[in-house]
Amino acid sequence: MSSEAQAPAGAPAEATQKGRKERVFLVVVDESEEMPVALHFACRRARNSGGRVALLHVSSPADFQHWAAVGDLMRQEAREEAEQTLQKLSAEVYEWAGSYPVLYIREGDVREELVTLIESEPTISVLVLAASTGASGPGPVISYLLGKKARQNRIPITIVPGNLTDEELIEIT
Repeated sequence: MSSEAQAPAGAPAEATQKGRKERVFLVVVDESEEMPVALHFACRRARNSGGRVALLHVSSPADFQHWAAVGDLMRQEAREEAEQTLQKLSAEVYEWAGSYPVLYIREGDVREELVTLIESEPTISVLVLAASTGASGPGPVISYLLGKKARQNRIPITIVPGNLTDEELIEIT
């Protein structure tokens, strides 16, 4: 498992605004339709509060035990894809929030890696998730965090409706 955090050169890990610790809004990067809503909400909140955005991308582990070289290649390809996705989103975060995000790349179960990151990274202040608009419920991460893990959360969780438009996000943030 990789637990790298990447920030642009010269960017402080923690900054103070009027003597307060900088708020860091964490967004889980995935392929869901609602993820951009969570990202834009977090960016707007970060910009308006003098905070910062952090992005977490979790890749599924390569399950190729019989051919180690194939598993290593799959793992490397997944990491490169994650890096490309985060680079693209970093530009979007800069446009919306006015600063580059902190980047985290992990491998494993997204729910477990998310909880581990929040527990191990004290700079993360708020988790921002967008609820699925489908009939199957709010989404697996939200269900997990509000179910068994609800009492163990050390930070607030902001859940935004996954069907908000950019105009609606601007209006409420």
